[in-house]
Amino acid sequence: MTTPPTLGRITTVPALDRPDLLAPPVASALAGWEHAGAVGVVEIDPAVADTAALAEAYDLTMDTGANCVVVAGRRDGEERIAACLVRADTRADVNGLVKRLLDVRKCSFLATDRAVEESGMEHGGITPVGLPVAAGWRILVDTRVLEMDVAVIGSGVRRSKLLVPGRLLTGLPGVEVVDGLAS
Repeated sequence: MTTPPTLGRITTVPALDRPDLLAPPVASALAGWEHAGAVGVVEIDPAVADTAALAEAYDLTMDTGANCVVVAGRRDGEERIAACLVRADTRADVNGLVKRLLDVRKCSFLATDRAVEESGMEHGGITPVGLPVAAGWRILVDTRVLEMDVAVIGSGVRRSKLLVPGRLLTGLPGVEVVDGLAS
């Protein structure tokens, strides 16, 4: 049996034991993922869901979190969407590498209401776990996230966070590992 990860003052429980702390697509994705037993979830105050506030509240450094941003661009009338997971102390290279990977002329953040509706997750809780890859969403993960012993990521809702060994994220459906995704 795998023990769920801990980090600093955060102690988790197995994520599958608390589906009430997960957005439905996240719970569904975890239920079918071979590494789900290594994923922990912790309930938090939604007021500290943003990375900097969470780090301060739990005495974490910014390099323990990973942020997921959703971007889109168009090419020949076709919209291309990608979720980019980068360490919290970096920024996704949206107007450089991401734009080239999507092969679009211009890349911008997907409107919040669309990101929420199409992902089935709350703003501030979007995570690569359970994103709609079947609908064509790409999931780009920076190599530095994979090097994290434990990454604090969204759970699909603002009132909790997932803790997952970074190296396991390559096993999520649709993940593309990208060196230099963030700067």
